[in-house]
Amino acid sequence: MAERRIAEATGRGVVCFVSNYSWLDGLSFTAMRERYLEAFDAVRIDCLNGDVRKGGKTPDGSPDPSVFTVPGNSVGIQVGTAITTLVRKPDHAPAPGIGFRHLWGRDKRAELLATADAAPGALYDEFAPNLPLGLPFVRTAVSAEWFSWPALPELFPVSFPGVKTSRDGFLVDIDLDRLKARIGDYFDPALSHEEIARRYPAAMRSTARFDARAVRDALLARGGPNPDGFMRHAYRPFDNRWLYWEADGGLIDRPRRDYRPHVFEGNLWLSANKNETQQDFSHGTVIRHLSNWKYGYWGCHFFPLWLRDHGEGRNRRPNLSGIALQYLKFTGAAADDLFHHVLATLHDPAYREANAGALRMEWPRVPLPGWPDGDAKDAMAALAESAARGRELARLLDPEAPVPGVTQAPLRPDLAAIAVPSTVDGRNMAGDDFALTAGWGRLGASGTVIPGQGRIVERAPTQEERTANPALGETTLDVYLNDRAFWRNVPTDVWNYKLGGYQMLKKWLS
Repeated sequence: MAERRIAEATGRGVVCFVSNYSWLDGLSFTAMRERYLEAFDAVRIDCLNGDVRKGGKTPDGSPDPSVFTVPGNSVGIQVGTAITTLVRKPDHAPAPGIGFRHLWGRDKRAELLATADAAPGALYDEFAPNLPLGLPFVRTAVSAEWFSWPALPELFPVSFPGVKTSRDGFLVDIDLDRLKARIGDYFDPALSHEEIARRYPAAMRSTARFDARAVRDALLARGGPNPDGFMRHAYRPFDNRWLYWEADGGLIDRPRRDYRPHVFEGNLWLSANKNETQQDFSHGTVIRHLSNWKYGYWGCHFFPLWLRDHGEGRNRRPNLSGIALQYLKFTGAAADDLFHHVLATLHDPAYREANAGALRMEWPRVPLPGWPDGDAKDAMAALAESAARGRELARLLDPEAPVPGVTQAPLRPDLAAIAVPSTVDGRNMAGDDFALTAGWGRLGASGTVIPGQGRIVERAPTQEERTANPALGETTLDVYLNDRAFWRNVPTDVWNYKLGGYQMLKKWLS
């Protein structure tokens, strides 16, 4: 790095540089951060935030534009930025820690200039970077026990990335009959390549990795479509669709042949990331179907409860490590008890808050009640209680699972009062009232969906709404489908709820 060479060549000096703030944490920059701590007496960071890709919002939800935003260009540099000041003194001693501060909002540049001459001790939060997490240059929330807990792959050793078609618009659909009709046309030798390209451009668009004509020729020579290739597909959280899956031939970019045999009736899967690309951890969804690689905001791995060695028959074995098997022997519990305990743990608010920083940097780690030095009877009771919460969560996270009082009538009174289908003139919704025309999304040039802003009205809850659901906050939302119909009384926490990095209701509407 140029700034390090300058400081080491002179033996003294102050170096400042502006950079993308992604190097402040993440294991890939550990060696660089370690060298900075060795080479400089002080490291001070002014984090300017302003990352459009992460929503461009402050922690309280206000706009947080890039510091480089200028009149006439409302975006500016779209990635978050930081100013790092590196100080090396003639009588050098390695930096004992980091000085760090956040600057947010529209006035961050003015605040930066106004505090330019202030004493560092009055501006910066001082802390020592955490070595096991790779010396992150941001204060990192991690519980004291974190590194004594097994990581997710240390409990469930086999996992798979999701299927990547690179042709979702052709191979994935909400409607099975529509998908079968497309695939039937594709495998019809009476239809020319030109005709298929006219009807389904995505299927015949060649790329560096995909010779569309050669792939179709090879599949036509083989015969018709694979009747077992039509299968349920966990496309996004709460969004199960249909997929036409081919193991060979190249129609699917990355079919994950080793993944497919383990997807069978009765198996459960847990989604997770090695690190969280978003600000908050929101992984740990339970899944039953073959999953898409972007089930999480930027890729996911899927951990099965059961494995099949040969992909056929009813024989199955638990996907458990030696540590997991020892723990189950200690407690007398079953494999699915441990699976649901892990699910409950990953969704526990206290766990997420206490380990927010660590969850952004490595695989989730999971505490095992009573292990290794506790009482087996107490451990079994604690595990059973946690697993029961996990099973309830599994039902709620499965869009196809019936849940009395939630998805089955009669609804719980507190739930019956939220997201009530309504119209501006008070009549029941019918016909065109269900049309989504409020600007929640549009198709881009490549056929991908670009989310829109839609229409939301924020208001205070009525007394009737508060009585039905005392957990409502100071405000609630009316979410419009079009200019006539809306969901009345959507709690702010529900609207903001995320899974896999996606804001679920907004994603669903788009």
